[in-house]
Amino acid sequence: MIKKAEVFISVNGELSAEIEQKRPIARVSTNVSYYIDDEGSYMPLSSNYAARVPLVTGNVKKNNLETVFQFAKVVDEDEFLKKHVVEIRQNDDNTLDFKIRKSDFTVHLGTLKMLSKKVNNFKAFYQKAFKDKILDNYKLVNLKFDKQVICTKK
Repeated sequence: MIKKAEVFISVNGELSAEIEQKRPIARVSTNVSYYIDDEGSYMPLSSNYAARVPLVTGNVKKNNLETVFQFAKVVDEDEFLKKHVVEIRQNDDNTLDFKIRKSDFTVHLGTLKMLSKKVNNFKAFYQKAFKDKILDNYKLVNLKFDKQVICTKK
């Protein structure tokens, strides 16, 4: 839970401690549960605190968190994604899917290539579909391709 700690004695004999906590950005929930911190490292769960971060499921290995971490970091730094993404799923082929709050569909992200473009495509799709009140018509939104968002209806 601690990222960095410095303990020192001042000139007048006072003991001081400066502690910097780790900050979770995703919670892995497979056969073992733990957090991924903002540096991509393992972080144990706390019995006193539950962070409101996306849940990570699927084929996630503790020693290979890089793909999930890269996407979770983008989610953490983007206000729109931070507000909407509730689950990140890593598939067996290391591609990613995610689910958003208040909607029933899965978003297939694919690989992390051109991630910012895929995120912008999703935002544009979401805003248009939300405005037209058609978000509930879809079961899959595919961002895998470069210049298009492909949707599968229910």
